[in-house]
Amino acid sequence: MSEQSTAEGPASTIAAVDLGSNSFHMVVARPVNGHLSILDRLRESVRLAAGLGADGELDTAAQQRAIACLERFGQRLRDMPPGSVRAVGTNTLRKARNSDAFLEAAAAALGHPIEVISGLEEARVIYLGVSHSLPASPGQRLVMDIGGGSTELIIGEGFEPIYMESLYMGCVSLSQEHFADGSISAKAMRRAEIAAGQELQSIEQDYRRLGWVSAVGSSGTIRAVGDVVQAMGWSDVGITLPALQRLREAMIAAGHVERLGSLQGLPPERAAVFPGGVAILIATFAALGIERMQVSDGALREGLLYDLMGRIRHEDVRSRTISSLSDRYHVDKAQARRVHDTASYALHQVMHAWKLEEECAANLLEWAAWLHEIGLAVAHSGYHKHGAYLLEFSDMPGFSRQEQKALAALVRSHRRKFSPAVFRLLPEAQRERLMRLAVLLRLAVLLHRSRADVLLPPFHLDVDGKSITLRFPAGWLELHPLTQADLAQEAEMLKEGKFKLMFE
Repeated sequence: MSEQSTAEGPASTIAAVDLGSNSFHMVVARPVNGHLSILDRLRESVRLAAGLGADGELDTAAQQRAIACLERFGQRLRDMPPGSVRAVGTNTLRKARNSDAFLEAAAAALGHPIEVISGLEEARVIYLGVSHSLPASPGQRLVMDIGGGSTELIIGEGFEPIYMESLYMGCVSLSQEHFADGSISAKAMRRAEIAAGQELQSIEQDYRRLGWVSAVGSSGTIRAVGDVVQAMGWSDVGITLPALQRLREAMIAAGHVERLGSLQGLPPERAAVFPGGVAILIATFAALGIERMQVSDGALREGLLYDLMGRIRHEDVRSRTISSLSDRYHVDKAQARRVHDTASYALHQVMHAWKLEEECAANLLEWAAWLHEIGLAVAHSGYHKHGAYLLEFSDMPGFSRQEQKALAALVRSHRRKFSPAVFRLLPEAQRERLMRLAVLLRLAVLLHRSRADVLLPPFHLDVDGKSITLRFPAGWLELHPLTQADLAQEAEMLKEGKFKLMFE
């Protein structure tokens, strides 16, 4: 039993792991009165993005560096209970074609599941971490985070993001493109800044229109720039454009990343990707008219911890996302509730026999029940397919890519043909569990075909492997011949998944 489910209350220790494109970070903390007491931090430069080839695959060397790092992190985290650690991958793992195979080995090394999150979800969690690290202040703030493969820009107020973007440029990717041999020239810097400016061009007007009172930067590149301009005496507080211009000239004068040691405050392991990061920062200051940027201690990993605290305390942003989607697509909430209640009733009868005790299984079934008819907003014909598409490709705050794909598979499979091929696109370790959840969802939908507030009789569900026996009170099925016919048809369809449905 996990710590958060004990009588003693929430987990006493939680952890976050950030598998960034440049560095991997681990933070272990203890929640204290809604705040975090940091117990342990580890950071390793893995440069995962450097191993992403032109074919879109992570090379063996990058994977080995990553696995070795996660094994070290795993020594610290392996004994922590399920649900107390949240580990996420970002831009490089979003792009890598072979990320599924890598993630399986990575999770085994860490001892905990690893999710891949979208750029906008990364932006949301970054803002959460930054906003909790700063004192309360009136007005909107701009938050910027330069990662190895992407750059996130968020405008928010208080703890709530208002507008978010994730751009396809990072300190590793831009450094590889414009400073591949380590040489730093005025021409190369100018080209890198222009490339970053092109990425910023599409969002420039929207951000300037929304405006902000203060600008805040987070994570490695911006922290390193802040440390350098402070140590070199180019800025008294934060980062300014004149300080960045002096930094640019100093880098050009050095001429090569191996000679950046003259910059006080720059960690040696960051030198190789520093020029690309500086170019992005200069371009952003120019495009958005930033005068000064404060540097924050909070970042993605702290945001993950605060998000995890919310989940443990049943203040899960994913629940708000489900509710928002339900409203946006005008879901019939009365029908969704009927299906949810019956699916949950069935789950509790079989969760032990089918090994569905994990909280994530109950969550997935609940979310799928609430949104199984979301596709009706597109068209009635094939609405289960439309719903699956919406759930897989929508921006869903709080959800990882894996969760969205799993949810999409359940909604895709809740009616009509039961196709095992839908589940073959998911990681092998999840397939059987998700197929079993799909069966429970299908039965709940079938039993509420009338869409009426008619109380179902208590039924009993027995399972043994892929054999399912559904028992109703004596005589009930004879009084409901349509349900009996539907169950007979369902038994035929479930044979495709090697399930045997019996009912009486």
